[in-house]
Parts: sequence; C-alpha cells; structure tokens
Amino acid sequence: MRAVQVETPTGPKDLKVNDVAEPVPGPDDVLIDVHSVGVSFPDLLLSRGEYQMKPDPPFNLGVDFAGMVLDPGSSDFVVGQRVAGVAGWGNAAERVASPKIWTFPLPDATSFDEGAALPMNYLTAQFALRHRGGIAEGDTVLIHGAAGGVGTATIQVAKGYGARSIAVVSTPEKAEFARAAGTDETVLIDGFKDAVKELTGGRGVDIVLDVVGGDGFTDSLRCLAEGGRLLVVGFAAGQGIPEVKVNRLLLGNIDVRGVGWGAYAMTRRDFMQEQWAEVVPMIESGAVKPAIGTTYDLEDFGRALVDMQERRTLGKSVVRVR
Repeated sequence: MRAVQVETPTGPKDLKVNDVAEPVPGPDDVLIDVHSVGVSFPDLLLSRGEYQMKPDPPFNLGVDFAGMVLDPGSSDFVVGQRVAGVAGWGNAAERVASPKIWTFPLPDATSFDEGAALPMNYLTAQFALRHRGGIAEGDTVLIHGAAGGVGTATIQVAKGYGARSIAVVSTPEKAEFARAAGTDETVLIDGFKDAVKELTGGRGVDIVLDVVGGDGFTDSLRCLAEGGRLLVVGFAAGQGIPEVKVNRLLLGNIDVRGVGWGAYAMTRRDFMQEQWAEVVPMIESGAVKPAIGTTYDLEDFGRALVDMQERRTLGKSVVRVR
C-alpha cells in the first residue's frame, strides 16, 4: 500500500510516497480503509524534525483521517462503517490500524473530507474553550488566526456553546473566509485592539484564543475583560515566544493558560470519546461544519505542507487518498 513518509527530516519538499507493509491491527485497533487525511501543523514540524515527539525515520505522516472500517476488531464498529480517527502520526496511508479509543463514528451527513478535518482541530478547540477557557453561553471569544484550521474550528465550537466570536485576520480575503465559517465579527490584525474595544463597548472579551503569538500578544491581553482568559495554542507567527509582564495579570484579574490538547488527551483513555460526544450535537445542529480549504492528491502532501508553511492556506487542507 502507499503511504507518505519522512525518510530524512529535512522538510516537506523531501517527503516520499512509498510502498509500505500493510498494517497489522492489535487487539484494541480498528483496521480502516483511509479516504481522506487532514493536513496539520504537526505534520509540518515532523517533516522538519522539530516536533516534540521524534519518531525514527522512515515513518508515515498523517494526524487525522477519515475512512471506512474493514475490520472492527474488539470495537463496537461494524464493517463498512464510516469513521474518523487521530494519532500523533502514521495515518497518511491507504490503510491504518487505528486505536479504537481514538476512532470515532462519523455522522451520516459528514463527508470523508469533513471527517478528516474534525478530530485534531475541533477537539483542540473544544478542549481549549471548555476545559481551559471555561466558556459560558453569552461569552465573547476573540480568535487569532481565525481563517486557519484551528481558527475556523474555534469559531464554530464557540457558536455551539452559545458564544459570540470575533475573528482576527490579516487580509480581507481571510475575513470573508472567517465570515463564511460562521464568525459574528471580523477585525484586521492591524489595530485589532481598538477595533475590539469598539465592538465590545469598551468591555473587552472573555476569552482570547491565540494560535499565532508574535507581536500582538500584549494587545491581546489588553483586549480581555476583567476575569478574562488568554489561551495559548501555538506560535504560528514564528516571531519567537511572547513574554508576559505579570503585573498585567494582576491589574485585570486575568489569566494566561496553556492549551496542550494532544499530550493531555492521549494519556487519558476515554477523554477523546467524551469530547467527540460533546461535539457531535454541534455537528447535527449545523453549528459545526468544517471549513475545507484546498484538497490535494496523496502525492502532493508535501506541497500541501509547503502551502501551510508559507501561510497560503485557508481553513483545513485535506489530502484525498482515494
């Protein structure tokens, strides 16, 4: 079978599509025919040898995916059932053996492309907003990088919790994409602090979700209402890790909270299944519908990562395996 492999961690342009051995499921695995694979930031880091987990080459890329069950093993799935799944890597292949605790039933109306866009981004958004952000109905959430995969997921999960969202974007095109994903308001990154102040009548926002970092971090703190929470998800801007002057936290009774979904969820056996059960009603209500950007062939997985690296992507990019 074919799989996208890192042979040398020298970046996405050096990825190979190789013939590899068929997966051998363990007793708690589900054997799945993969149809679509999500393109994720960890894939880019893994291709460059910069991820916190460092598998020995050669290894298969691919974090989240969707497909059809070939052998349910000891799970409650049935042959032919449509599912999505997630792992640290290894799912960009024609078939995978996915741990049943990280494999989820797809709602009937959800396509394979949408299914491959769900697990990492939407479970990250749910973890950030509910478990780290303490979101409540009526809250206002400011979202940086709002036209990207995690950003659009956060817009929709916030809506599922009955919150208002304000999307921070860098271009009018990205503003349009964020609006199509469901955000209530958009502001451009230049001058966003003053725009947010105006939109909130001077109160500020309850939650900031930041996947970007960089120079806007301090202004994000200034956007928080009293008791607000800034959720740190990543540093896509690549401008170094921001520093916090803790007197700012004291003056506004505000928090800065880290969001490390993968390490947390993958060490707690039933946690992802509980998250999925909370997201499914949002899918069924229409609040959650993944914003798919560009789709690629399996052989173009490296190009998809280059596009991500150069910040050309909107929403979630998806690679079609079949």
